[in-house]
Amino acid sequence: MDTQPGATPYAWYVLSILFLVYILNFVDRQIISILAEDIKRDLGLKDQDLGFLYGTAFGVFYSLFGIPLGRLADNWHRVRLMTIGLSLWSVMTALSGLSKSGGHLAAARIGVGIGEATASPSAYSLISDYFPKRLRATALSIYSAGLYVGGGFSLFIGGLIVQNWNRVYPGGGPLGLVGWQAAFMAVGIPGLLLACWIATLKEPIRGLVEGLPEPEKHPAPFRAFAGELLTIVPPFTLIGAAMGGSRAFALNIAGLVVVVAGVLGLIALGEPWPQWTAIGIGVYAVFSWACALKRRDAPTFALIVGTPAFLFTVVAYGLNAFLSYAASFWAAPYALRVLNVAPSSAGFMIGGLGALAGFLGLTIGGVVSDRLRRRHPGGRLWVVIFGAVVPTPFLILAFTATSPVPFYIGLFIAQITASGALGAAAATTQDLVLPRMRGTATATFFIGTTLIGLALGPYLAGRVSTLTGSLSIGMLSLLASVPITLVAAIAACRMAPAAEASREARAREAGEVL
Repeated sequence: MDTQPGATPYAWYVLSILFLVYILNFVDRQIISILAEDIKRDLGLKDQDLGFLYGTAFGVFYSLFGIPLGRLADNWHRVRLMTIGLSLWSVMTALSGLSKSGGHLAAARIGVGIGEATASPSAYSLISDYFPKRLRATALSIYSAGLYVGGGFSLFIGGLIVQNWNRVYPGGGPLGLVGWQAAFMAVGIPGLLLACWIATLKEPIRGLVEGLPEPEKHPAPFRAFAGELLTIVPPFTLIGAAMGGSRAFALNIAGLVVVVAGVLGLIALGEPWPQWTAIGIGVYAVFSWACALKRRDAPTFALIVGTPAFLFTVVAYGLNAFLSYAASFWAAPYALRVLNVAPSSAGFMIGGLGALAGFLGLTIGGVVSDRLRRRHPGGRLWVVIFGAVVPTPFLILAFTATSPVPFYIGLFIAQITASGALGAAAATTQDLVLPRMRGTATATFFIGTTLIGLALGPYLAGRVSTLTGSLSIGMLSLLASVPITLVAAIAACRMAPAAEASREARAREAGEVL
């Protein structure tokens, strides 16, 4: 019988504020979708460039800094970290509105990615310490619903601002700003007010909700953070590897050579160098970090990188995000370009339906996954399997549509059936690690969401669109990933129960003192 207490009213209050933060997170991240056609025209860009700006420029640095910031969330004050991060990404979103070239906008998007990398490691860890395990997937799903609510609201407000601004100021308004620039500023500045609210939250005691002893406070969290940067930020990674000894240095160099060779090979085949250089930096950085983690924190390495169930969960949801991010970004350009829908109308319909689909899908998926877990230790991952298969025909319906109605119907059903996987996958990764490792586990989980999903999905759809001249073909080409998603999700479902049952024992074997 489950004897864990329920969540306190203050826990639900904290969750409601974190939900607002995640809404703003995705408003700032997603608004570029409804602005894409104007940005493409004004800055002289191609579809592949838009995919790079939305996905890769943001995603690689989001994942790269997410790892050391996740470690900082494990060792320092999570509320303060989120306050600083929210302030940074809000300022960088506003500065996006001053961009005069694709390069300037890419630099601002990198800043947004670094700032947003503080949010989910801190939030996941806070939620896991405010909510008991039996409610964790539900709480994480409610938090994660901010993804779709924020993404949907960004399309509505972005379309409204850009259409009305350009109508009132056809040649540019105050400070010479055109509609898409004004939209970036309008959604960036409110984040500074929300950061002040976040700063008032209480920091919970780690592990208390599970009856575990509170871990000792880290004596020098920022020194540890700086040391973590040496393991993941090139070229400082070479210094970090050298400090680990000759064998570690040789392994790091070998990994670097393989990555450089792969990037140069893709460039030689005619692929754009910014995209694959950024991906190469991300892959090499994560490789360097994983090698260093094994040397510096063997128990955390054993429960994350050394646990196949964890890795399969990351891959399964990362490939789910591969399709979801691409569909979310390219839906508005498809409606504007192919279906000739007005920006405000496209933003309202795509944004409103997306917000509803995401909120319902995540909330229902979280509740269902928690109930399935009570019946079977790997039950949550059945929701991930469902999310890998069911959306496929509806994505085909949406991105072959020649009129708005079937497009909106297909997109809505694809989003509601895919979105339930996030809470289930996230809760699974949290269950597979110890409380002190949750920030790092979250950062690792989001590597799949970013490097696999965000950094590749929108770009590859745009790249195929550029090569074929068809945005429909660009999107549908990504469906080749579905069989791989299914295999990874089934493997995770089979392996997760044993991995969770042996969690403490494997941590002790790796040197953890419990």
